[in-house]
This record gives sequence, structure tokens and C-alpha cells, in this order.
Amino acid sequence: MELQDRKYTYNTDRKPLIIPEYGRYIHEIVEQLKTIKDRDLRNKNARAIIKLLGRHNPHLRDVPDFQHKLWDHLFIMAEFDLDVDSPFPKPSPEKLKERPEKLPYPKKGYQFRFYGHIIKRMIDEAVKWEEGELKDRLIRTIANHMKKNYLTWNKDWVSDEVIFEHLRILSDGQIDLKQTGETLKEANQLVKKRKNNNYHKQKNYRKKRS
Repeated sequence: MELQDRKYTYNTDRKPLIIPEYGRYIHEIVEQLKTIKDRDLRNKNARAIIKLLGRHNPHLRDVPDFQHKLWDHLFIMAEFDLDVDSPFPKPSPEKLKERPEKLPYPKKGYQFRFYGHIIKRMIDEAVKWEEGELKDRLIRTIANHMKKNYLTWNKDWVSDEVIFEHLRILSDGQIDLKQTGETLKEANQLVKKRKNNNYHKQKNYRKKRS
């Protein structure tokens, strides 16, 4: 056969993939499944395709309702035009188009974003603890972490009084270290100074040249 007589099929001329992660081969198998007239044979092949989809998604095996997700993927690739016996409710196009609900982002403590949500959660937990040495140690640890975060994101120095005031605000006034005589670690103990890598590279380069 001469080269000019050959017919080539390009992906741009084919039907777009509904779930590209599975590839065109899987989509073609699903299309063939829809043409099987015998219901028992169609169900048998549908279960075989589910096993094949599972091999393509080993990272989802620990996800709750793993099998449910695979069956949903099968119906979606079949464009919801597939009559098989699924162990799960068949998804609907309307449900797929629904927008997900907005996540409720935490609002408290946003005036001090640089401390992070973990610090805020630790403060909330410390407030619940019974008074004693263990709670005092936890609060000191939190305060030192706050100072470290402050120094990392803001400047090279900050007074302990500023950290104590922020801690008081974030705890809704339930933790106040101002009158305790507490002192936090020094800046050089909390944050290591970044080395100027370019300076050292240039210095080593000059040594090799000399």
C-alpha cells in the first residue's frame, strides 16, 4: 500500500475523553460495553471494567467508598447511558453539575496570620487544660513557637511583651504572661540566620582561580 493511500486518525478528530486520566483505550471499552445486548454478559463485562479501573487508581484504594467512586466513573464515561446492575446508586448528570458547598474557613485569629492555624488551635486547647505545671510548660512552648514564627515572617527582633500581648488576644484574654516574669528564648536560639550561598560560591570560585 502506498503511503498516500493510508488513512490516519488523529486525536483532534476523535471524540474528547470524558475522564482523560483513564485514556482512550478505557473509553473505547466502555463504549463497546454499551453495545452488548445480553444483560448478563453486559453486567459481567461491567464488573471486569471496574477491576481494570481499580488497577488504574491504586492511590485510591485507601479512600472511603473506593468501589463507589469506580462505578461512578464508569457511568460518567458512559455518559450515564448504561444499563447495568450496580451495587451503588447510579449518579445523575444533574448531581455531577452541582457546585460543591463552600468550605467554612476559620475566622478567628486572622489579624495575626503569620502565626498559622496550628498555633491558634494549640492556644485553644491550652485554655481547656487544668492549671498546673504541665499547662504552664505547654503555654511556654506555644509562646516560643509564636516568637519563632514572628521572627521568621516579620523581622530579626521582637520583644517578649509583643508576643505576650498577641497570646493574650488570641486566647481571648485567658492567657496572660505579662505579669508572670516569664522570658522567652533569644532570637538566635529560635531562628538560624540564613547563609549567603552566593557569597560562599563566589569565595570558593576565587580560591580555585588563585
